[in-house]
Amino acid sequence: MQPQHSDDTSPPSWRQRPRPVGFEITYRLDGDTLEIDTTRKISHVRLAAVEQVRFVYAPSNVSSKGFKTQLRLSDGKSISFGNLSWRSLTDMDRDDAGYHAFVVALAAAIAQANPRARFVAGKPFAFWLALAAVSALSLLMLAFFTVRAFVQGANSTALLGLLLAGASYWQVKPMVVLNRPRELASGEVPDDLVPGRPAA
Repeated sequence: MQPQHSDDTSPPSWRQRPRPVGFEITYRLDGDTLEIDTTRKISHVRLAAVEQVRFVYAPSNVSSKGFKTQLRLSDGKSISFGNLSWRSLTDMDRDDAGYHAFVVALAAAIAQANPRARFVAGKPFAFWLALAAVSALSLLMLAFFTVRAFVQGANSTALLGLLLAGASYWQVKPMVVLNRPRELASGEVPDDLVPGRPAA
């Protein structure tokens, strides 16, 4: 089922099928509580218990336009949902406008319920630093491979290296750039990690 968001008369909600096989999950704001309906059971999470809200770029194998919102609770548990919803084993739905509207409402509700909640963007610094280092090293190795192939006259191999370098850069750059660690203001929702903001 396609992810949907609520209309103006009902509580803000978001529906997502996070895996190709499995049930759809509905997230619904109910005052200072987040209701999570997994079809098999309904859970209620107090927004005052949310200690951290993190926004990340998380592409899938099918789409490069994947983003996630992660909530860390005071009991150590975490909740994660994104803007992509599986329709089948090979097809996904995107509703960026609905996702953005729900995340904005959720972020505001969390900031009100727990003013001490931390809002951050990107991956944790150590993870991001390792990702950036590995990505840079991989691109340097491809560049060395390509230059060496050209020097040795293996033009077809060098062209293959160029293609691989271009494809790798296209995939790696947003992972590194968008996931750079940043501190956000309380309740802030970054447009680059939560797509779908209505045009002004």
